Amino acid sequence: MLDDTLLDDPAALQRADHDRALLALAGAGARVRTALRLADTAGLDRLRPDGRPRAVLVAGHGSALTAAEILAALAGTAVLVSPLGPTDAAYVPRTDRAAAPPVFTAGLAWQLPGWAGPLDLLVVSSAGGGEQGLIALAEQAYARGCAIVVTAPAGSPLAEAALQVRALPLPYVPPNLPDDGTPPPGPAAEPDLPAEDPAALWAHLTPLLALTQKLGVTQLPYDAPAATADLLDAAAVRCRPDAAAYTNPAKGLAARLAGTVPLLWAEGPVAGAAAARFAAQLAERAGRPALAGQLPQVLTAHRGMFTGQLGAGADPEDFFRDRVDEPDPLHLQVLLLRHVPGTPGGPPDVETGPAEVPAEDEGPRSFGAARAHRLAAAHGVRLTEYASARPDPLHALADLVALTDFAAVYLGLAAAQS
Repeated sequence: MLDDTLLDDPAALQRADHDRALLALAGAGARVRTALRLADTAGLDRLRPDGRPRAVLVAGHGSALTAAEILAALAGTAVLVSPLGPTDAAYVPRTDRAAAPPVFTAGLAWQLPGWAGPLDLLVVSSAGGGEQGLIALAEQAYARGCAIVVTAPAGSPLAEAALQVRALPLPYVPPNLPDDGTPPPGPAAEPDLPAEDPAALWAHLTPLLALTQKLGVTQLPYDAPAATADLLDAAAVRCRPDAAAYTNPAKGLAARLAGTVPLLWAEGPVAGAAAARFAAQLAERAGRPALAGQLPQVLTAHRGMFTGQLGAGADPEDFFRDRVDEPDPLHLQVLLLRHVPGTPGGPPDVETGPAEVPAEDEGPRSFGAARAHRLAAAHGVRLTEYASARPDPLHALADLVALTDFAAVYLGLAAAQS
C-alpha cells in the first residue's frame, strides 16, 4: 500500500531520487532549446531539400523509438514514418577484464528493410553512440543510396561513423544536472541493463522534429518546437516536488494509480503515443505493469479485464472472511487521455496543463469515449480522464507526456519509500 504522505515530503523524495530523475524531467525544456540551437549550428538551418523523402526510417532503441512513434503520429499520412527497432542481439566481450561488462544495447543489431533505397531517409539516433549495430546500419543505408542523418553525442563512435557515410550529424544533448551533493546510486541490480534517462525522449525527438519540419514531413507551425520548451518548463513548475499533492497534478495521478492495474486508453494518435510512453515509464520508473491502447479497438481488447477478477475485486458479500493477512486487492484503473482541440473557451495558456475532466461532465464526447465511460461505470471501475485542448498536436503531446512522466517518477519514489 502506498503511503501518499510521502508525496508531500520533498526531502524524502529527494533522498529516494538517487538518479535525480525529477531534476532530469525539470530540465527537459532547456534540453529542447539547446538541441534546437545545436541543430542549427550543425547545418540544419542551411539545409535546402529538393522535396520530401518517400519514407523516413528512424532506428534506435528505448526513447529513440518512442520519438519515432511520436513523429509517425504527427506526420499522419503525409509521409511513411517507420520506426526500426533492433532485430537481434549478440554478446560483446569485455575490452578490459577489470572493467564493467558492456551494456546489453552495445550488441544490438538492426536490419534495413529490403525496399529502402535512394528515395528514403534513415535517421539513426543514440544516447550513447556506441552501438556497433547502428554503425553497420548506417553503412548499409549508405551502400543503398539512402540519405542519412545521425543524432549521437559528439566524439562517439557513431558520430565519427556519420562522417564516413556522408551523413548529416546532429548532436545528442545529454542531461545537465547540477551537483547538489546527492550521493551516487549504489550498484545496479542489472548493470548491463541501466535505467534510461527519463528526459532522453526530448533529446531524441527535438532534432528529429527540426529535421522533418524542414523536409515538410510534418505540418507543424514554425515555432512549435521552440514553444514546446516553454510548455515543458511550465509543467516542471506545476509538478515540482515541493508542490502539495492537491495542487500537483502528477502527484495526484500517482496516488490514484497506486495499488491498481492501469489501463491507459487514448483517443487519437497523439494521445495514443502519450499512453504508450506512460506505459513504458510506469514499467521503467515505478516497476508497474500497464496496458495501453487506442479507442475504439481497445474496448474489445480489454473487455475481458472488466469481466474477470480484477474488474470485480474481492467478493463484497463475504463479510466474515479473514482479512488479517489478506493483501490489498488489485483493482483496475482506467486513465483516458484525449486531445480535444477546439474546446469551447479557447486554447489554454502556457501555464495551464491538461485538464482533468469531471466524471459528470456533459461536454461532447465521441461514441468510443462515451462507451468507455459506460463500460467502466457498469463494472464499478474508476475512470480518470485528462484532455488537452491545445490546437497544436505537438503541444498537446508535451502536455500529456510531461504530466505522465512526472507521475511515473513520483509513483516509483513513493513506492520505494513505503
